[in-house]
Amino acid sequence: MKRAASKIAITLDNNMLKRLDILVKSKFFPNRSRAIQEAVAEKLTRLEKSRLAQECAKLDPDFEQSLAEEGSSSELEQWPEYWGAIFIGLI
Repeated sequence: MKRAASKIAITLDNNMLKRLDILVKSKFFPNRSRAIQEAVAEKLTRLEKSRLAQECAKLDPDFEQSLAEEGSSSELEQWPEYWGAIFIGLI
């Protein structure tokens, strides 16, 4: 399934364009457009992962653990049949 695409104009310095054309000539990429699409996609993915890591670093592990454990014992008491089935391997 093809995704909708938009044409844009970009400016590259001559050296970068020559290096890009070498990759296209050597069939590493089918064309300039695909090479640039993949480069932008890769960069966006790296930035998104970096952003997630930065946000995770702000978390307090002790506080997050206490939130995760909050209410655990009362939940177990509310669902004894379910948890029992899990522990003996029925679910």
